[in-house]
Amino acid sequence: MTQLFNRKTELEKRRLLRKNTTEAEKRVWMYLRKRQICNERFLRQFSIKQFVLDFYCPRLRLAVEIDGRYHFADEDVIQYDLDRQEYIESLGIEFLRFMNDQVFEDLEGVMIMTEVKVKEMQLSNPH
Repeated sequence: MTQLFNRKTELEKRRLLRKNTTEAEKRVWMYLRKRQICNERFLRQFSIKQFVLDFYCPRLRLAVEIDGRYHFADEDVIQYDLDRQEYIESLGIEFLRFMNDQVFEDLEGVMIMTEVKVKEMQLSNPH
């Protein structure tokens, strides 16, 4: 079976992304780290195949993505993101997606939406 999660071939990419975390990602990470959201463990820069997720909760199979403006600036990037999300969702992983502006303007609201989603998923997946 081919390894899909955190492949060694993607290790340097993940390290580079962790070293160069955006300000919006740093702000969200302060709330996701150390099981602060409903006692669920989130990981930073988790890879699935060649794709790297900003944050991932393995138990719930939940990805949290923080997107900058460049994600909407060009048709190729938009299509890449759609294809990437479709593939990852085909593995049974759900997405929460926020824009940098949302994080900067309403971090509390972003974290409330994340917590609501986590609680909803915990109810449907109680183990």
